[in-house]
Amino acid sequence: MLEKNQPILKTKNVTKQFSLPDGKKLTAVDNVSIELYSGECLGIVGESGCGKSTLAKIIAHLETINTGSIIYNNRDISNLRGEELRQHRRKLQMIFQDTSEFFNPRMKIEDFVSEPLLNFKIMNKLEAKYEVKKLLQMVGLTDNILERYPHQLSGGQKQRVAIARALSLKPEIIICDEITSALDVSTQQQVIDLLMNLQKEKGVSYIFIGHDLAVVRNISDRIIVMYLGQIVEIIDSDRLTTDAAHPYTETLLSSVFYIKGRNDHEISIVTEESETTSSTESGCGFKWRCTKCTDKCFKEKPNLKEIKTNHIVACHML
Repeated sequence: MLEKNQPILKTKNVTKQFSLPDGKKLTAVDNVSIELYSGECLGIVGESGCGKSTLAKIIAHLETINTGSIIYNNRDISNLRGEELRQHRRKLQMIFQDTSEFFNPRMKIEDFVSEPLLNFKIMNKLEAKYEVKKLLQMVGLTDNILERYPHQLSGGQKQRVAIARALSLKPEIIICDEITSALDVSTQQQVIDLLMNLQKEKGVSYIFIGHDLAVVRNISDRIIVMYLGQIVEIIDSDRLTTDAAHPYTETLLSSVFYIKGRNDHEISIVTEESETTSSTESGCGFKWRCTKCTDKCFKEKPNLKEIKTNHIVACHML
């Protein structure tokens, strides 16, 4: 039983490296520590290649780690294997960006959603059939799609089906990896509203990953900003537009188009990422693109530090 305000899940100094053909190492996730609380939606945002999806796969045990640990309900689950790992997957589910790869094109929707229930022997086929109908209703779909195949559904419908399947095992945590990026704006909002409503009803915790800061802010309680495999800022979402402090976060914010109000704010411009930029270089990883950097930024890597309550930033200028 977790104590009050105890994280349900956390990573401690997690690092993941991939070997490159030339013998070098690519550090995709660099000494990352995060905490997720029960009933919370934790947003992770950053450009493509910043390590956010790799971090998600690490938490979901779809990627191994080089160093560090993953703690779930006060237990180290970094090295789960076999049946123990299989049972853990009931508690943590992941929804992917590309639904075309997520679905088996030969499986009907009813079979796809009921598969986890039958696989874990939670229900028999008749019980699962009724449960699938309830799950589809929960995500705003009718049972007239039960006999359809994935290619017969729209993008929004497929994401709802994916959410229904993830909910079938009653997980405590769901990782949403760029699940709205391929949807139109109105469908994006419908999916976000659905996730928020389900969170209120079920108490599920989310890790919501995206590159669109406006979308991530809309659903998250706290936001982690990543750059080159490292965390550069952690901030409450309701303070993001007023208190964001890292130059990279400020740049992401300035590029957001606001429909309400004036849009004559100045947009921060950064140079293209240098070919030599690497998470293993000395100094700050953002130095080649930052207009505020000093000599210290080239020599020393900044550590994360709390500059206000629940506001953590890695920057020498603060």
